[in-house]
Amino acid sequence: MAVLTTYARVYVDDLDVALPTFEALTGAEPGLRFAYEGVELASIGAYLLVAGAPEALAPFRDVQATVIVDDLEEVFAVVAREGGRTLDGPNEVPTGRNVTVLHPGGAVIEYVQFDAAKVEAQSVR
Repeated sequence: MAVLTTYARVYVDDLDVALPTFEALTGAEPGLRFAYEGVELASIGAYLLVAGAPEALAPFRDVQATVIVDDLEEVFAVVAREGGRTLDGPNEVPTGRNVTVLHPGGAVIEYVQFDAAKVEAQSVR
């Protein structure tokens, strides 16, 4: 399994208000932007902004990072071998498939395996 990229999650109230600052900080424009389960998300640089009302954000706030991998099935094998557990998933999401994992030691990480056609459909470009 290869880790392709890791996004630091940033929880915000309003994506349109937050994005200009992140554009200035990163020198980049959003790569992906999409809605999912009552929140709106945008990737920009090494950040994944997750926006919504407090009640919409509540189920997502424990997740500390989003990691893009090339093989979600291998994530399951590693998690099982190392003593972690799956909290949610696998799920079909707007960019492919995901799973949220509780690692030994307490880290909560979302893993996503991109589907190229779905990613293209969510691209801002």
